[in-house]
Amino acid sequence: MMLGIPLGLHKAPEYSGPLPKEADAVIIGGGVIGVCAAYYLAQLGLKPLLLEKGRVAAEQSARNWGWIRKTGRDYAELPIVIEAQERWEELAAVCKDDFGLKRPGVTFLPKNEAQLGKYEAWAKEFGRAAGTQMLSRAQVAALLPDAQNPWGGAMHTPDDMVAEPFEAVPALARAAVAAGVSIREGCAVRGLLREAGAVSGVVTEAGEVKTKLVLVAAGAWSSLFLRREGVSIPQLSVRSNVLATEAMPSFFEGAAGEDAMSFRRRKDGGYTMASLGVNHLWVGPDALRHVPHYRQLIVGGDFGMSYRPPAPRDWPDGFLTKRRWRLDEETPFERMRVLDPAPSDAALDRMLDKFAARFPKIGRPKVARRWAGMIDTMPDVVPIVDHAPVQGLSICTGMCGHGFGIGPAFGRIMADMMLGRDVGHDLTRFRLARFDNYAKLELGPDV
Repeated sequence: MMLGIPLGLHKAPEYSGPLPKEADAVIIGGGVIGVCAAYYLAQLGLKPLLLEKGRVAAEQSARNWGWIRKTGRDYAELPIVIEAQERWEELAAVCKDDFGLKRPGVTFLPKNEAQLGKYEAWAKEFGRAAGTQMLSRAQVAALLPDAQNPWGGAMHTPDDMVAEPFEAVPALARAAVAAGVSIREGCAVRGLLREAGAVSGVVTEAGEVKTKLVLVAAGAWSSLFLRREGVSIPQLSVRSNVLATEAMPSFFEGAAGEDAMSFRRRKDGGYTMASLGVNHLWVGPDALRHVPHYRQLIVGGDFGMSYRPPAPRDWPDGFLTKRRWRLDEETPFERMRVLDPAPSDAALDRMLDKFAARFPKIGRPKVARRWAGMIDTMPDVVPIVDHAPVQGLSICTGMCGHGFGIGPAFGRIMADMMLGRDVGHDLTRFRLARFDNYAKLELGPDV
């Protein structure tokens, strides 16, 4: 059996010990956004507490492809990811660990002429801000000389970044602790305490913590937690399949993707490869409940979705997963510490076959390990970044597969938002209220 990511419950907790009785702010979720929000709160002089039900970065923040891209971003995300790239470089200088951060570029390879036209339209509108350029067929051939090259062109951003996710987020967590953040792993938050309708603390499986500020950045688990608190968000989770090859000669130093295939050079000499655009949704009660919100993607969007039988027991959208619980009883977050879906070997094998056909000189790479992650998605393919209708509660979730790259900027934004400071960006597109009814949504870029 091939091993998955080297993070999870098999790894001893790095952060344990008694809970503090109070904290200036509590962050729920030990992924990249939660860790970065805690770090920037500490930089502002607060003493934040980050609570993670399992292990830091054991879910999607370490299971992604390691791309940190401006290429193809939604117009509202673009200035934020530009900031994120700058913050990644700042954080890399602060961290003691080398997590492979570099700027080798990202390339979008079209599946057909229609998609190439979409790339051209995006580059025409946003290329100057992103540093993106369109490549001709000859330029693609020069960039990927070992490829058979069926591509009539490509969209390329030469200064886009990559990093190693399962090394980067733990490194950021260590930097956050050094800055004054308290982290507790294996400590699920069961719910909020309130006084006069405002947040007054959280109840965890290990006891209560007083606080007036709470951030929910719990990825695929955010909707389940928020629903108990009376806040409904149409968030679902889809499976993305990934593998790591053994070390092999370099054929491309950056990251690139085509329909059903992507690859990124890793610092250990192998490649991270994924079945780009092949997403699997396990249908549960939330999926059925939110169909009206997702109708545009289902009917007319390039959803790339394959539906699966009912979600397994204890998954966030499982039919038997509790939606309501008392604060003195076990919660779904304790029943499943780490959401660790098995990868689709069939999808990954098809991806490897496609790669071998595109790169016949290289052939089928040897696989070192396979894994999958659950990407938290939203109906318009952009996240929720907003205050909740509960005083003291903020939300940053539904990153739609973009969270790793944009995480440091959204972490900084959430730190300022929680304190009522100027966040420096227009966040109108990410407001929670856009889901108050079933009005037509503005979908993210179909590139």
